Amino acid sequence: MPFFPISELALLGVAILAALGFGRLARELKLPSLLGYMLLGVLFGPAALHFFSKETLFRLSFVTEIALGFVAFTIGSELSLASLKRLGPGIVSIILLESFGAFLAVTGVLYLLTGDFPLSLVFGALAPASAPAATVAVIREYKTRGTLTTALYAVVGFDDGLAIVIFGFSFATVKFLLLQGTPAAAEGAWTVAAATLFEIGTSLSLGTLLGYGLCRLMTRLHSLGEILIVLFATILLGSGMAAQFHLSLILINMAVGFVLANFPKGALVHRARSATSGILPLLFLLFFLLAGTHLDIPALPGLGMVGAAYVLARTGGLIGGAFLGGLIGGADMKLRKYLGLGILSQAGVAIGLSLVAKKDLVALGAAYKLPGAASLGADVLTAIAATSVVFEIAGPVLTKYALGKAGEIPPDFSSARERKGKKP
Repeated sequence: MPFFPISELALLGVAILAALGFGRLARELKLPSLLGYMLLGVLFGPAALHFFSKETLFRLSFVTEIALGFVAFTIGSELSLASLKRLGPGIVSIILLESFGAFLAVTGVLYLLTGDFPLSLVFGALAPASAPAATVAVIREYKTRGTLTTALYAVVGFDDGLAIVIFGFSFATVKFLLLQGTPAAAEGAWTVAAATLFEIGTSLSLGTLLGYGLCRLMTRLHSLGEILIVLFATILLGSGMAAQFHLSLILINMAVGFVLANFPKGALVHRARSATSGILPLLFLLFFLLAGTHLDIPALPGLGMVGAAYVLARTGGLIGGAFLGGLIGGADMKLRKYLGLGILSQAGVAIGLSLVAKKDLVALGAAYKLPGAASLGADVLTAIAATSVVFEIAGPVLTKYALGKAGEIPPDFSSARERKGKKP
C-alpha cells in the first residue's frame, strides 16, 4: 500500500500522470510510450511497491476490458474489404502459416525437450495468440501508413480468432489424452471442440448484429459527441455480453468495427475515428499501465528450459511462418521480411486461454483423480504469465523496428526534443 492513506481513484489519477511522464521518457529513448506505461505499472503493482493490491486490480479490471474492446474495434475498423483485396491472397497464407508455424514449432520443440506430449500440446496451442493492443498502440503512436501497417491490422485481428480455434481443438485432444482409460474420454474432447465452434460463431454473429445496429444509428447522428456515446455504449454492450455468456470480447468488437468499415456509406468509419481520436490515448495508457501491474517479473528466473524454449520456438515459428506464408502467397518482400517481427507481443488472450486451461484441468483432475492434470494447468499458467513479460517488452520494440525498416514511419516523425530543436 502507499505510504499514506489514499483512495483508489486518487491513486489511479496519480498513476496516470506518472505514466504520462514515463511514456514521454520512453519516447526520448526512442522506445514506444507503452513500455513506459508498463514499467510504471510494474513499479506500482504487487511485484514491486504494491501501491495497487490484487483486490484493487480486480476492481479495476473493467477498465482493461473496455480498453481491449476499443482496441478490437479499432482493428476491425481498419479491415475494409478493399484494403484486404489490395494485399492479395498472400495475407491469408501468412495468417495461416504464422499461426500454425508457432503452434507446430512450440509443440515440437517442447516435446523433444520434455517428452510430455499433453504439456507440449497445451503450450503449442497458446503460442499463436498475440496481443493486438501492443501492435495497434505502436501503429497509432507513430502514425504509420502502408502495406505492412494494413497487413499487421489484419494479422493481429484474424490470428486471434484462429488461435482460439487451434486452442479449442488442441485442448480437446489434451483432455482426450489425459482421460484415456476413463468412460469420458471421447465425450470430453467433443464437448470442448463443440464449445469452441459455438464461441467463435456466436461471437462473430453477435458482433455483426451490433455493428449493423451501430451503423443504422450513426446515419442519423451528426454530432461527434453523440457518435462517441453510441459507440462507447455498443462496445460496452458487446464486452458485457462476452463476459456474461463466455464469448470472445475481441471477436465481438472486431466484428463491430469490420461491419462499420465495410458499410456502404463509407464516411461512417471516418466519423467514428474522429469521435474516438481524443479518448484512445487515455485508454491505451490505462490498458498498458494496468497490464504492467500484472506482469510477474519475479517468476522469470524460475522458468528454466521450458520457458526459454517456448520463447525461442514461438519467435521462430511466427517469423518463419510469416515469411513462408508470404513467399507462398506471393506477398511483397517487405511483408515477408518484417511482418513476423510485428506480431510477437503476447499477453491478454494467451493468459486468458491459459486461465481457461488451468480451470478445466483442475476440474478434470478432481473429477477423475488425475493429479497430473492440476499440476499441468498450474505450470502452464505460470509459464505463460511470465513469458508474457518478455514478449510485452520486446514485442513493441520489434514492431517499431519492423515498421521503420519497412519505411512506414513518417520521415518527419521524431521525439519531442528533436522537434523543439527544429527551426520553424
